[in-house]
Amino acid sequence: RAGRSTTPVLILSGLSRPGAKVKGFGLGADDFIVKPFDSQELIARIQAIVRRTKGFAQPNISVGRLNLDLGAREATVGGKPVHLTGKEYAILELLTLRKGMVMTKEAFLNHLYGGMDEPEVKIIDVFICKLRKKLAQAGCEDLIGTVWGRGYVLRDPVPETGRSLAANPVPSSRPYAAAQASA
Repeated sequence: RAGRSTTPVLILSGLSRPGAKVKGFGLGADDFIVKPFDSQELIARIQAIVRRTKGFAQPNISVGRLNLDLGAREATVGGKPVHLTGKEYAILELLTLRKGMVMTKEAFLNHLYGGMDEPEVKIIDVFICKLRKKLAQAGCEDLIGTVWGRGYVLRDPVPETGRSLAANPVPSSRPYAAAQASA
């Protein structure tokens, strides 16, 4: 911390004395966990540290009409709740925290299961399909894109004017095609 590092620090220690924890926090630790510990608790603490250090002063993220309350673990579209399972919420949270980045199915599995008792990778496709349906029913379509062979990405919503242009594309001005048609 003396070198002004912003990297989060989680101390895993066998020392359970309060003085050890106080010293750890005094040296700049963001969290402190004593061995033995539950692996799910460790994962939850790591996720909390990552969430806190991403620069979100308020625990809310908005993408278009979609809003995630990271503290309450709730999703809303236009102020109306979207009822998600825990896994669906975790996927949506990961996508929103890394908006614009392609997330692999393996990254989702690691985020959801922490490397323990992971199901087949195809389950991610099922979760994404259900998540897309719920978001579409809430009036929030086309946020989650598929990048074939790589994974999924959360994109900014297409504005209404952009959709009308996509539905009625402007004819292309390809000189080669025009020359072929007149020949």
